[in-house]
Amino acid sequence: MKLVRLAAALAILLPTVVPAQGPPLAWLAGCWELRAGPRLIEEQWLSPRGGMMLGMSRTMRGDTVVEYEHLRIYAAGDTLIYAATPARQAPAEFRAVRPASDAVTFENAAHDFPQRIQYRRVTADSIVARI
Repeated sequence: MKLVRLAAALAILLPTVVPAQGPPLAWLAGCWELRAGPRLIEEQWLSPRGGMMLGMSRTMRGDTVVEYEHLRIYAAGDTLIYAATPARQAPAEFRAVRPASDAVTFENAAHDFPQRIQYRRVTADSIVARI
């Protein structure tokens, strides 16, 4: 009986204790992958919380990691910022220029490569990412 009351109390409190806050890109949360021959690219994003999303990616060729990076999307005022820290490179930030409910484009014209990063939701389990 006590367990049932505790579960009911947690169900009532949970929405106010752990709110889902942050960038309006919840559809990006999850683990995404692209397989092309011996190459595998994996990118994983945590759900928006505390005003940001955290992500990571790695590129494999066979059994070897050839690239990886740590990622963050956060709100700076009314603009979304995509911050990337690739392996062996300096961190870079990109500003959202065309956010929509099912797509977002980040740009940084001063960066060497890439200068544009785009994500577009196709279906609930499919996205298109382009650099």
